[in-house]
Parts: sequence; structure tokens; C-alpha cells
Amino acid sequence: MTDETNGAAAAQPQMKMNILAQFVRDMSFENAVAQKGLQSADVQPEMQVQVSLDARKRPQEHQYEVITKFKVTATNKATNSPLYLLEVDYGGIFHIEGIPEEQMHPFLLIECPRQLFPFVRRIVSDVTRDGGFPPFNLDMVDFVALYRAELARRAESQRPADAPVS
Repeated sequence: MTDETNGAAAAQPQMKMNILAQFVRDMSFENAVAQKGLQSADVQPEMQVQVSLDARKRPQEHQYEVITKFKVTATNKATNSPLYLLEVDYGGIFHIEGIPEEQMHPFLLIECPRQLFPFVRRIVSDVTRDGGFPPFNLDMVDFVALYRAELARRAESQRPADAPVS
């Protein structure tokens, strides 16, 4: 390496990320089995999980709030009747420096949710268990694929109705 390349590497700012806070912004657990007086042993759950993300800049310099939203729906496979619905909005406040502006959006919606995921997974497991069901362990979420799908959805919604599909 030459001194020139060492100088260029030293001039680039270091990426820095700290999680300043984590919190449940909103949570709801609706237990249809308990409300109807059914026995949870009589059911075969079929699970559906929806994930959405939101991020915004906070007034403080280098601070961002990222919210991961999980909606877990369990239905009885045999009767297609609802068993439970769990909705969790879990947030984190991040201090982030050294990320180029053009990379900030994907960083906020990929890397930050990845850092929050283990905590959300634990909450979902505990709430479903405490609700009288087997603990539901969320599968790992591919936040990169989720981000790309959202970009594609936005591009499609902005395409004029009469434009040809490629």
C-alpha cells in the first residue's frame, strides 16, 4: 500500500451506530380461543406473519427512530377460525454517524431492524406463551428482501396506469 491509499482510507469517516433506547410503542393480543371458551388443545394453528417498517429522523443530530411492526395471526387450520391476533410495534432510537446520505435509507430499514429483531422475537414468544398457546418463535426476517419488495411496490404504484409493463 502506498501512503496515498492509507490517507484516503483515513479520511473516510468511521461508521458508528449506538442503540440509545428500545421500546414497545404499541401492543395488542386478542385471544379468540379464551373469548369463545374453546380448548386450545382442540386446534391446529396456521400462522401468518406480516412485517412493516418505518423510520424517521429525530430533531437531535445523528438520531433516528426506527419502528418494526409485526402482525401475527393464528387461525385454526381445520375450521379457519381465528385463534389469536398479536400486533407489536417495537421501536429503537439509534445514534448513527458516518453513513453516506444515499445509504442512510437502506441502513435504517435493513440494519436497524436487524438489531431490534431478537427483542421482538422474544416478546412475541412470551406473549403467545402467556396467552395459553405454544410460544411462537418468529422465523428470521430477510430485511434486505423486505426493503427491495417495498421499493418495487413504490415504483409500481408511481408508474402511470397506461405505461407498459416491462
